[in-house]
Amino acid sequence: MVSEFDLIANYFTRPTRHTKLGVGDDAALISPAHGMELAISVDMLVAGTHFFHDTDAYNLGWKSLAVNVSDMAAMGANPKWTTLAIALPEINELWLSEFSRGFFACAEAFNIDLIGGDTTRGPLTISVQIMGEIPTGKAIKRSGAEAGDDIWVSGTLGSPALALAHLQGKVAIAESALPACLDALHTPMPRTALGLSLRDIANSCIDISDGLLADLGHILEASNLGAQLNLDQLPCHDFLRERLGDPAFQQYPLAGGDDYELVFTAPESQREKISQLSKQLNLPLSLIGETTKYLGLKVNYKNKTLAISKRGFDHFG
Repeated sequence: MVSEFDLIANYFTRPTRHTKLGVGDDAALISPAHGMELAISVDMLVAGTHFFHDTDAYNLGWKSLAVNVSDMAAMGANPKWTTLAIALPEINELWLSEFSRGFFACAEAFNIDLIGGDTTRGPLTISVQIMGEIPTGKAIKRSGAEAGDDIWVSGTLGSPALALAHLQGKVAIAESALPACLDALHTPMPRTALGLSLRDIANSCIDISDGLLADLGHILEASNLGAQLNLDQLPCHDFLRERLGDPAFQQYPLAGGDDYELVFTAPESQREKISQLSKQLNLPLSLIGETTKYLGLKVNYKNKTLAISKRGFDHFG
């Protein structure tokens, strides 16, 4: 019978690259580089709340780390260390093999060491803590936006929420659009290179996990500002763009969440740098609105202001 310690040794122990002491002791030992601050974040994924019970184990392994890497990207931090605590209803070695393979594929892609964690029996729950480095004083905070800033977003929005609605039987996606939407839902790509490049460009930044309106709202609240957005300018899959006149489809890019793209604000004077950055990273960066000194968040579509009823995902809403 596989013990807890066998499980850790077999599936969650790997060589480390920038860690003094990793898995196997009472605590890990790390040492930030000179002149660096630590950025630390944690996320929990619960079966039935954040993912289906039958979600592919490899994809779940990737996503459980990727959503945390995205938090580092939003701060302009370089992710380096992670811990993993996981509750399992039973020991399924095939599932564990695939989950750990996906988790470490993401760790390899972003050069991250797994340095510790915990395992126990219980309803399937995955909790990941991540730590990264930022040069002292260079963190991109939510509170830094200024009135008149441009509002930008990376990649495309709405595809993961659309894919989830499809899996729930709420909407049918064309076969030609389905693979891209499912990939966006199951294997999000954190925008770390963008986050690192925005340190001296952006005034504020956040990753989009709960929905564009909800997460941008956190920037506006922290910065005591309002904003105007143009739905016409939001980047999204062609399948979704063709249906944006329908209020039922407007919610996907505005409030669907699970995008793990970055929304950031920057002065108008930075437009050329941001355009060049988009080319360098081969990543679409779209100007979608501006911040205002007047509180409130307005969304316009074809020169009309929309009535917004939903702003994003709320665990206790």
